[in-house]
Amino acid sequence: MDTRGVEQMLSVLRSTAAQAGGVKPAESAAAGVDFAEVLKSSIDQVNNAQKQATQMAENLAAGDSEQNLHEVMVALQTASISFQEMVQVRNRLVSAYQDVMNMQV
Repeated sequence: MDTRGVEQMLSVLRSTAAQAGGVKPAESAAAGVDFAEVLKSSIDQVNNAQKQATQMAENLAAGDSEQNLHEVMVALQTASISFQEMVQVRNRLVSAYQDVMNMQV
């Protein structure tokens, strides 16, 4: 998974935390970063990795001589780890949302 998306998400979360704490974030850090777009981009990258790995495995099973077993296994593991990472990000986001919703105003 590309770490640029994760870094952008962290930047958005840090600026939001700074705003909640009453501190004005640096404008250059949060300029042009859309949380929804970063999240969608990350999900698309995971989806593309899974599709590519599945296609490679299907090609290997069909007897394609250009597919290397080692490359297919690496692609499948990369897709699996990327998916697990995305699930953990989702779990953290849900937890943060629940924490915010449970705050007393």
